[in-house]
Amino acid sequence: MESVKVNLKRKEDNSYEIIIGNNILNDIPSELTKRGLAHSYVIITDSNVSTVYGNKLLASFRRAKLNTHLISFPAGEKNKNRGTKVLIENEMMKLRLSRDTAVIALGGGVVGDVAGFVAATYNRGIPYIQIPTTLVACVDSSIGGKTGVDTPYGKNLIGSFHQPSRVYIDVQTLFTLEKKEVRQGLAEVIKYGVIKDEKFFRYLENYIYQVFAFNFEILVQIIKKCCRIKGKIVEIDERESNLRKILNFGHTIGHAIEQLYNYKISHGEAISIGMILEGKIALKIGLWKLDEFERLNILLKKAGLPTLLPSRINVKRLINIMRLDKKTRGGIIEMVLPRRIGEMSEINGKYGIKVDERLITSLFGNV
Repeated sequence: MESVKVNLKRKEDNSYEIIIGNNILNDIPSELTKRGLAHSYVIITDSNVSTVYGNKLLASFRRAKLNTHLISFPAGEKNKNRGTKVLIENEMMKLRLSRDTAVIALGGGVVGDVAGFVAATYNRGIPYIQIPTTLVACVDSSIGGKTGVDTPYGKNLIGSFHQPSRVYIDVQTLFTLEKKEVRQGLAEVIKYGVIKDEKFFRYLENYIYQVFAFNFEILVQIIKKCCRIKGKIVEIDERESNLRKILNFGHTIGHAIEQLYNYKISHGEAISIGMILEGKIALKIGLWKLDEFERLNILLKKAGLPTLLPSRINVKRLINIMRLDKKTRGGIIEMVLPRRIGEMSEINGKYGIKVDERLITSLFGNV
């Protein structure tokens, strides 16, 4: 038997900057002109964001004499699917967009995930830029290069790691959000304090109400801190082999809740409930202390986030959904669980901790 080896060892530099500012949307076209990122651009957004920012951004790009198009799809998590991706790609092909095109993902987490996935696969990969317009997207989904779509079997089961070329966070876009959308983002913000930074958690305990007053300086500080925490984690573990798993605190149960309730419970609400339930598991197996769990419970309530499910739940179906979670190994559900506020538990150097399904079932006795 003979063999031929194909040597493909190489180092890739996927570094990028996150630009945080106020009223910076109109500056983006001139910045991209200087960078020479692409010959043409396509802004991908949803029906909500398109009317507020999409057409304005398109006009701004065209004023800068950049060849730019806009594609919009219906808003909502239910449209984060393979069908939407196909529709976008077909539109791009009708426009005869080639490999010298860059995608602009303008919107919240759904837009960023779908547009990023399109960029990851269109013509085998083209660059893209994230312009998040929700707090969830600013602090979480626009950073780290996770892209993908949902399926009837679970959330984000099909996707790719594809890092953006740059992230532009215009804090002014958050001022148009309703308070319920701000609450969604705060679930992810609070998560960062639990998983990595107790001092930041204390800061949130003191200033959480200022977020609802849209205090610009506090919003900037919170966004910058979250971006730094996630950025450092992604630098160490880009492909989620171990450390990056801690970013999923509350998400194993939370994602399953989203799907079980057909996304009528929002992402932030589901993650809030998920953090409480996974926190209870950490308590039951002796990894976490009750006083710290109570601090999390109180802070989530301060943020106006739910800590209990609105109705009784089909636990068997919930567990079946969790078995398809990307963190499941060998058919056994894994979660990331706190050791203390600011630090997650490890077992034999691994953050993914196997959880007995009977323990999960016992959580819902009084839910």
